[in-house]
Amino acid sequence: MTDADIKDWDDAYANGAHIPGAAGYPDRWARAARDFRAGWPDSSLDAAYGVSDRQKLDLFYPQGTSRGLVIFVHGGYWLRFDKSFWSQFATGALRQGWTVCLPSYDLAPTVGIADITKQIGAAVMFAAQRCDGPVRLSGHSAGGHLVTRMVCDDTPLDEKTLERLENIVSISGLHDLRPLRRTQMNASFSLTETAAAEESPALRTKISDCPVTAWVGAQERPEFVRQSRLLSEAWPGTRFHAEPGKHHFDVIDALEDPESELVRTLVST
Repeated sequence: MTDADIKDWDDAYANGAHIPGAAGYPDRWARAARDFRAGWPDSSLDAAYGVSDRQKLDLFYPQGTSRGLVIFVHGGYWLRFDKSFWSQFATGALRQGWTVCLPSYDLAPTVGIADITKQIGAAVMFAAQRCDGPVRLSGHSAGGHLVTRMVCDDTPLDEKTLERLENIVSISGLHDLRPLRRTQMNASFSLTETAAAEESPALRTKISDCPVTAWVGAQERPEFVRQSRLLSEAWPGTRFHAEPGKHHFDVIDALEDPESELVRTLVST
């Protein structure tokens, strides 16, 4: 599908409109996350990595010696949600022996997407200072964009943290933000053509040699499949994987299973 084929850009990026029962997912995520936090024995919640109320993160610790740090950055089009909806998705990496961090961040339109990129950089560095070993990043949707931004030529990470990055798995990530200027969401983003290009990983140079996987559900909106494929074409060596039968909301479920291919890709490569 080309730009000329798309008549309704809002629909092209509307996930919930094409997923049966979509309205029930946020409550389901929130309940599962609360249950997980109540049942996980070792954690540090609401650690402040920045000055605003939303610049906080949760750390969950595995049983035994930690193998390193996994950071999962949530999605929501940079407009909604916080870390409290996603705690359960730490399960797979925790069961594999990794410390897991989930950060919140300020949302548009209070801040711009470039500001959120800098906040995630601060969260990654803050968490890395509190956990020894390699660092692996994953994120979903807008979070997939944010984790790939960490290895662009204008990375907000310091050299020491960048050197510790060992793997990135972007799940349903957005890697070229220019099409979002054609959606109603841009009333909140205020992206100019220049700003959209500057915030697009697929249009920037990757400066780290850590492996990157562009993971997407095969049943997602065509634009999300295209976005993941685009990153794999733009960054040599990036793996593209379309998970059969999965859509934008259930493609992350595998993060709860320590033996899933998604978790193995994140922590075992």
